[in-house]
Amino acid sequence: MRNIRVAIAGVGNCANALVQGIHAYRGASDRELAGLMHPDIGGYRPADLDVVAAFDVDRRKVGRPLEEAIFAKPNCARTFAADIPESGVEVRMGPILDGIARHMDEYPDDQAFRAADAEPVDITDILRESDAEVLLCYLPVGAERAVRHYAEACLKAGVALVNCQPVFIASDPFWAKRFAEAGLPIVGDDIKSQLGATIVHRALTRLFADRGVRLDRTYQLNTGGNTDFLNMLEKERLSSKRRSKTESVQSQLDEPLPEKDIHVGPSDYVAWQGDNKVCFIRMEGRGFGDAPVDLELRLSVQDSPNSAGVVIDAVRCVKLALEQGVAGPLEAVSAYYMKHPPVQMRDSEARERTDVFIREASEAAIARRRALAGE
Repeated sequence: MRNIRVAIAGVGNCANALVQGIHAYRGASDRELAGLMHPDIGGYRPADLDVVAAFDVDRRKVGRPLEEAIFAKPNCARTFAADIPESGVEVRMGPILDGIARHMDEYPDDQAFRAADAEPVDITDILRESDAEVLLCYLPVGAERAVRHYAEACLKAGVALVNCQPVFIASDPFWAKRFAEAGLPIVGDDIKSQLGATIVHRALTRLFADRGVRLDRTYQLNTGGNTDFLNMLEKERLSSKRRSKTESVQSQLDEPLPEKDIHVGPSDYVAWQGDNKVCFIRMEGRGFGDAPVDLELRLSVQDSPNSAGVVIDAVRCVKLALEQGVAGPLEAVSAYYMKHPPVQMRDSEARERTDVFIREASEAAIARRRALAGE
């Protein structure tokens, strides 16, 4: 049994929180592992993730050690583990393609991406050389071509994929079939944060339906000050993001709302918020006797740590799938951890099915390790 060898595409705030978490939770007991749904998955704990390769396009990150690059501007995630040991991983220049929005030049260095003057590496070669097992895709929203480029590299290099972005790979039958045929598991698409806007909106939407309240209309508006929100000011990059978030909420209703009666998506960039994301949800419905039922909610979270614990779970599930020879989209795992999975489920069902997958795969993995050790 060895650590899970992870490559990261996009060394932004989410990568920052993930790398900090890997080291902050090293040696921690189950009681101390706040922020995780599963402290242990198949014998793997958060500290069992090793980042062996990293890619970015920003000049303040490319060429720097990973433990320094995660704290470089424009990253602004909360620091909770500043003393990251030397990783031996240098951030490599990836292909830019559509990874940088056109309006970034209008903003100062501490807020926006700045392209490095370097030749892109061959992603497939680096994945092979590093012996990576799982690639985490943290590229910006709207980077459709770039995400597909990394997915293609995974297929060539024999690396599994956790797609945290709303570019449809796991939920696209074309890509899903290719990963299955390559014998590689994939989890996606578009990470669902631990307690974020989407999971709360889904839960409330289902609660209305389960309690017999007819939902007539709803909106979800989000503001934030990190580079993700700045990137999404370019509205042309938002089509897949809006679709992912809207379908995620609609999937919890027995009958979807008309398009005019639901609005779900990023709203605006507020620089001083930093990595703090504020969500506003309004729901208007009718109960018995058509009596009005209105609900308004404000949720404030640190955006990047809110997704890191979910990603750590997803990576460990993919590792179990690799050990068991399970290929293609992990449907239950994707439904539990992602907004736009291949198959939408009620969150309670997705959790139950994910727990069954973890339990059965863990038991099989432990038995296999014992057999190989001659026990």
